[in-house]
Order: sequence, then structure tokens, then C-alpha cells
Amino acid sequence: MTYRELAIPGAWEITPVQHGDPRGVFLEFFQGGAFEQTVGHRFGLAQGNCSVSAAGVLRGIHYADVPPSQAKYVTCPKGAVLDVVIDVRVGSPTFAQWDTVLLDDVDRRAIYLSEGLGHAFFSLEDDSTVLYLCSTPFTPAREHGVHPLDPTVGIEWPTTDRAGRPVTPQLSDKDTAAPTLLEAAERGLLPTWEQTRAFAEQLAG
Repeated sequence: MTYRELAIPGAWEITPVQHGDPRGVFLEFFQGGAFEQTVGHRFGLAQGNCSVSAAGVLRGIHYADVPPSQAKYVTCPKGAVLDVVIDVRVGSPTFAQWDTVLLDDVDRRAIYLSEGLGHAFFSLEDDSTVLYLCSTPFTPAREHGVHPLDPTVGIEWPTTDRAGRPVTPQLSDKDTAAPTLLEAAERGLLPTWEQTRAFAEQLAG
């Protein structure tokens, strides 16, 4: 298993070693020891989620209040999604920037997003299945969103699915109604770089 830190501090791409034979494939998609050695603290698992999405479904941008926010370890065992991490931390040197990882059933990579980061993904195939390991339970009052098509963020979403067919983003009503990044900042809804750094130090201690 190898870790590659993404362009957004606090996010990593994880590539597992796959063991295949005529029967199929086996892999370890999470290793606590490797995670702690790389990230600097243990992953406290509090909840596991699963979503299934049609091609073109766009989920996010989602994030939670810090502390405790909600760190996520995400993989796609079936289908394919373009997974995106967005820096929504006010004061961060990479504020409003983003990076991507292709999660699919070929390379079977995962992505880890630490507390305070925004998360979104675009489904590239019908029935794409995404599994999330979450550090805290879902708490509606502490959950927030930014519109995934916000031009200030400028994410380059796919225009074709896995088979090369044209697709257009399908958003939930909640995501459609989400504020832009600047509107969220003006309302005081975004976490700050200082908050997330302090919380990360607390976890490492």
C-alpha cells in the first residue's frame, strides 16, 4: 500500500497491492498502521456509509464544522467516480484549490480527506458504489455544502462517462441550493486553517 499526498494539505491518495488469481482479487483497502505512520494519528472509525449512483450524478461539495468535523476514507469497489478534495479552509495557502483521484474497480485506490476539507465526486458509470469510512457520525446541524459548479472553485467536471458517452451533472436539491464558496465564507460557515491545524495537533497528541 502506497500513500501519495495530494496538492491539498491533509489529503492523500492510497493505492493498494492487489493479489489476483483465476478466482478473483484480494486486497487490503485500509491498514491502520500505515495510515497512522503516514498521517500522524489513528483513524477513529465512527460510521461507515455506502452510496450507489447513476452515471452523471454529482455529490457534494460537502464538509462539516471543525471541531470535530468528519474525516473520510473513501473507495469505490464497483464502477468509477472522479473524487475531488476541495480546500474550504479560510486562511489556508491552498484555499479554493482542488485535486482529484480516480476511484474505480481497476486500480481500487482510496482517498483520505482530513477534517475541514470539502469532498465531492462525479459518477462515471451507472451503479457506481462508493464506501466511506467516517471519523464521526453524521450530524445534520454541523454539515454544510458549497455549490459544486461554483465558478470560483472551477472544478473541471467530466463531460463523458466511462464509456465515452456524454453526461451532464445531476445534483440533489440540497446541493443545487448550496451557497458559493464566497457566500459561505461571508456567512461564517467555513472552517479556518487555524482551527483545522489546532485540531490536527490535538489528534496527533
